Amino acid sequence: MDKKIRAGVIGLGAMGVPMARHLANSGVLDMVWNRTSSTAETVSKETGALKAETPERLATACNVILTCVSADQDLLDVVEQLLPGVKPGSVLVDTSTVSPVTAKRVASSLKNVGAGFVDAPVSGGVEGAKKGTLSVMAGGDSATISRIMPVLEAISATVTHMGPVGSGQATKAVNQVMIAGIAEAVCEALAFGEKLNLPSERLLSIVSAGAAGSWFLEHRGETMLKDSFDVGFKLSLLLKDLLICQDLARELNITMPTTEAAIRDYRELVALGDGDHDISGLIRLKRGID
Repeated sequence: MDKKIRAGVIGLGAMGVPMARHLANSGVLDMVWNRTSSTAETVSKETGALKAETPERLATACNVILTCVSADQDLLDVVEQLLPGVKPGSVLVDTSTVSPVTAKRVASSLKNVGAGFVDAPVSGGVEGAKKGTLSVMAGGDSATISRIMPVLEAISATVTHMGPVGSGQATKAVNQVMIAGIAEAVCEALAFGEKLNLPSERLLSIVSAGAAGSWFLEHRGETMLKDSFDVGFKLSLLLKDLLICQDLARELNITMPTTEAAIRDYRELVALGDGDHDISGLIRLKRGID
């Protein structure tokens, strides 16, 4: 790969747009592509990066390709489109949340054309993406990760190499199990507090100050008690992630009852039409939906 990084971003959603902005501010963003062309046009005008007409065109122009898409099949489809343009020595770094199996499949496809791959899912939410303070859990060859470190550092506060390809996604699976469990407990507890007629502001203050404090409680407690569920990570996406965790648990022949309970809850909320709500929308179920 050339010493000068020419980065392209594919997938300009709630996370991809702020990541593209940080790459532009770091002086490494050359090109963007998005399935919805108008979004790419907006980001192009804002950052000065070129708008690619196709993923293949972006791959031809860039030597580091950052992808941020919603699901496994989305990533596989994008990789299929960009592969004809990928140059030997280029690196694809995927910040999506997909299964370790999918990550290894993509790595194999890229290896066949002489390119590298890093699975680099992130944690920190939309807030972290906007601030450039995400936590990156990276899987791949250490030398490859070192070569693209300026890209990873532009979007994050922490980059941790977890092992070979697939390790990043395995780590993200652990992260999502924790997030789901914390959300189950916090939403259930706050719904309980409402039934006890406790003053919400004081309740949040006291429990946040002690051992029950958490990122989720701090960032979502107030909004969920105000029935505001448009602030962060969509619960339909967490459901998708938890189904990946469920598959991994079955392969390992282990039981994860909290994860199974969360899957049931989020499936019910999606069926009710709440899939685009932030995961704190779970409190509606804990309250008892009519």
